[in-house]
Amino acid sequence: MNPSESESESESESQSERENERGTVPERVYRKPDPAARRQRMRDFQSQLAARMTDAMTGARVQASQLGIKIGADHWLLNLQEAGEIVSVGAITEVPLTQPWFLGITSLRGKLISVVDLGQFLGQAPIPSTRDARIIAFGPALAFNGALRVARVMGLRNVADMRLHEAPADAHASVPAWLRQRYVDPDGVIWHQLDLATLIQDVQFLHVGA
Repeated sequence: MNPSESESESESESQSERENERGTVPERVYRKPDPAARRQRMRDFQSQLAARMTDAMTGARVQASQLGIKIGADHWLLNLQEAGEIVSVGAITEVPLTQPWFLGITSLRGKLISVVDLGQFLGQAPIPSTRDARIIAFGPALAFNGALRVARVMGLRNVADMRLHEAPADAHASVPAWLRQRYVDPDGVIWHQLDLATLIQDVQFLHVGA
């Protein structure tokens, strides 16, 4: 190799390094999120959850498997035999002169049902209508034409893997009848068990008028 060829290659390498430093190398192209793919993933998740719920409702596992939901910072458990269909939050028609926690009426597969903001009913802030929020209809066994809006569905939880959480003795007087038990999972998270069958008989829950 002659000196001129060596100098030419050296200049070429130096120019390439300078271009890299100036950011002339093409950056990675990021694709925009595909709404159709996201909807398909959501449908797949709901189908898998529904299949697991059906499997869990057979045999002795029905008492151990519970549907986990989240409201604010609190975690709750619903009996699978009492929980019905789970759908995304759609259009809700407000009803005048009702409690703030009574959101109104919505259509579920052509059937009108009332919707309650469970967070507000529990004395917390209203549940925001994020993409994680869900409406959980009451199961057919309850024969109650209504649903709850929750902040997030956490999937199935097995209470057999948890231990009972003992509340202070003076706290029992203020505990509503529809709060059956409290459990603590292996990660130390406290789960409140919500008895929907008892909730729909609660006078305060039934009194939706303002």
